[in-house]
Amino acid sequence: MPGFRRVSEEELLRAWLFRVDRIHLVDPAGTPFERVVVRHPGAVTIVPAHDDGTVTLVRQYRAAVDAMVLEIPAGTRDKDGEAPEDTARRELVEEAGLEAAQWELLVTVWNSPGVSDQRTIVYLATGLREVPSRPDGVEEGYMTTERIRLADLDDLVADGALMDETTVLGLYLARARLEAKGEVR
Repeated sequence: MPGFRRVSEEELLRAWLFRVDRIHLVDPAGTPFERVVVRHPGAVTIVPAHDDGTVTLVRQYRAAVDAMVLEIPAGTRDKDGEAPEDTARRELVEEAGLEAAQWELLVTVWNSPGVSDQRTIVYLATGLREVPSRPDGVEEGYMTTERIRLADLDDLVADGALMDETTVLGLYLARARLEAKGEVR
């Protein structure tokens, strides 16, 4: 980055899915400063779009907000050497009990670049077929699935039924992609 220089980094905390580091930097004028950042292995999310204009979402407990959150299937890239699309395929089966014949990359985003380096890759999955789900983890054991119509997306966002940012982004991008192909009813 022009003018900004990273001097050093120190680990403050290591937890199950992330670590917290203090970064020592120097700004363009030569003034030192620090930032504390969350290091995250990244994640994938999947918009599983059915031929009838619906998508499958999961309702999962999220401890950080102490709520059951309605969201697209997702998973952390926590398996060493696993390609992102393989993580997405695995998570779609685990969480939604679905396999997809077609996969398209919708977008890769930084979730909160002011405090974290987490990158989330959002996929569109089509040509779906049901398979036995394989929940993995405490929260997934209590997860439920729901189908919503993409045509109802604006109302679901406006009334607060959908509050997860990668879910909202993924659903809008998927709807636009499917509409461009003439595949949304």
